Amino acid sequence: NSWLTLRTHLSLIAMIILFGVFIRYDEESDTHWVETKAHENITSDIENDFYFRYPSFQDVHVMIFVGFGFLMTFLKRYSFGAVGFNFLIASFGLQWALLMQGWFHSLDPHTGKIYIGVESLINADFCVAGCLIAYGAVLGKVSPVQLLVMTLFGITLFAVEEYIILNLLHARDAGGSMVIHTFGGYYGLAITWVLYRPNLHQSKRMQGSVYHSDAFAMIGTLFLWMFWPSFNSAITDHGDGQHRAAINTYLCLASTVLTTVAISSLSQKTGKLDMVHIQNSTLAGGVALGTAAEFMISPYGALIVGFFCGIISTMGYIFISPFLEKTLKIQDTCGIHNLHAMPGVIGGIVGAITAAAASESVYGKQGLINTFDFTGDFKDRSVLTQGGYQAAGMCVSIVFGVVGGAIVGSILKLPIWGDPADENCFDDEVYWEVREPATHHLLFTIQPLGGAIGPPPLPPPPTTHTIRSHTLPRWLCTGTEHCVLNSGKMLIY
Repeated sequence: NSWLTLRTHLSLIAMIILFGVFIRYDEESDTHWVETKAHENITSDIENDFYFRYPSFQDVHVMIFVGFGFLMTFLKRYSFGAVGFNFLIASFGLQWALLMQGWFHSLDPHTGKIYIGVESLINADFCVAGCLIAYGAVLGKVSPVQLLVMTLFGITLFAVEEYIILNLLHARDAGGSMVIHTFGGYYGLAITWVLYRPNLHQSKRMQGSVYHSDAFAMIGTLFLWMFWPSFNSAITDHGDGQHRAAINTYLCLASTVLTTVAISSLSQKTGKLDMVHIQNSTLAGGVALGTAAEFMISPYGALIVGFFCGIISTMGYIFISPFLEKTLKIQDTCGIHNLHAMPGVIGGIVGAITAAAASESVYGKQGLINTFDFTGDFKDRSVLTQGGYQAAGMCVSIVFGVVGGAIVGSILKLPIWGDPADENCFDDEVYWEVREPATHHLLFTIQPLGGAIGPPPLPPPPTTHTIRSHTLPRWLCTGTEHCVLNSGKMLIY
């Protein structure tokens, strides 16, 4: 805890200094907007990008803090860590992301300043999403200090691979199938592979879910599912591109739900549904359509992508996750390989094929230029070449995720970060003040079958047996006993 306090205070001081040196408002959020309107003959404030982007920003922001946070509350005793540490690393990460992305994308060479607006906030949230995905792989097994270190390096790696993919290769990835999900997925998997715990079975009693924890996790699923069209369309071009991305994602997600339910039911001998599949695999379509969301994939094409993603993701939870843990020693707590890594790769492949198959007859000449941004240095690029660069972008994201994750995992493996012992993983009590539920006094009498039940006599001094209130055993009584349940203690008279 002292490490955490020191680290957060130093991080805050560093952020304040760096923001003071580099960060400024852009022209649409500065008070000089009035002069900009007059100079550019803008007649209304509605032309300010805030009014186009802020609704999408709100949706993405909810996904980051509520969606991702609650999705990870499925563990029976790690809800505080899921939501609380998600809150911590997202808040730290978005500040570092504004700086890192600013240095790579919007640093003014004349003034040396980074100018931020509402689109910068969206991109910072996207950057944080990659680290939150990685958090899912190590959920319950690392300390908050390790999470901050993982986020620091993750944001840095993200900014570099994003610059290579989007600027140097000029690949299109509006919803981040490659840049966010593929990178974040393999980054987390590589870290948890390096941090493999051979004795993690000592915490197996805490690794499962209970009825109410799965219900809370579904809150995260529903927030993510509802707002994913905003996620994939948030930074696309105004007008038809943004409109098309929302429609395609909407249809793809709906299709994914149907196939996930079908495969989940078929996988069980009883035909019942598995809540793990419903919480996670129903979102895989949104991941897979991120790259091609703004392309002319057509509505039925979006349904096809969702159909296959529901199957592949659900089968991943049934077959691939156990294989990865048993054979490759990858302990993936949340199954991010099935929700983010595999669907991200599928998204990259779909994007490459869709780009290579684009034609002027479908897009129109200007539509083709607008969709793939064939301007400036890229004005002579063909759609086949674009498809090749899309595939190259996917390879870059995998390499950065795997290699970067292995290096960061090696740093996190150093015995200085205060990570929990094998027997204390997946338990909030290691890092959180867990208050017991309100005191309840229950006075009752238990007699053998056929005995008369009457008012209890005055009890003798109690003998106290301390036990977990949520693991109370069944008591076999041979006579009259009086029990008081008080803050997790069974008092036997």
